[in-house]
Amino acid sequence: MKPDRVLSMLSIAAKSGSVASGEFSTEKAVKEGKACLVIVARDASDNTVKMFRNMTDFYGIPMYLYSDKETLGHFIGKEFRASLAVTKEGLARSIEDKLKQTIATESWRN
Repeated sequence: MKPDRVLSMLSIAAKSGSVASGEFSTEKAVKEGKACLVIVARDASDNTVKMFRNMTDFYGIPMYLYSDKETLGHFIGKEFRASLAVTKEGLARSIEDKLKQTIATESWRN
């Protein structure tokens, strides 16, 4: 199985203290202008997805649906997490590039 570069980079971001995770912390990071990228688990509730979609659109922050709650949490060293924000711009940009590559590859396969 090929390693998931997005999750690996999220793990690095978490170890460097550049991740706010959980709904409350993610929302706080977005509203305080600290979030550079928001990732919401694909298996998060419709209300959670809608709330973060509206919030990130309003604040002009990129948001992606990726992975599942258990896997996101595992790679950042926590229990399951429905949402997280990357707070360092350089890391966020790198992770977003990997997300775009992964999404393009997945859509090409389908």
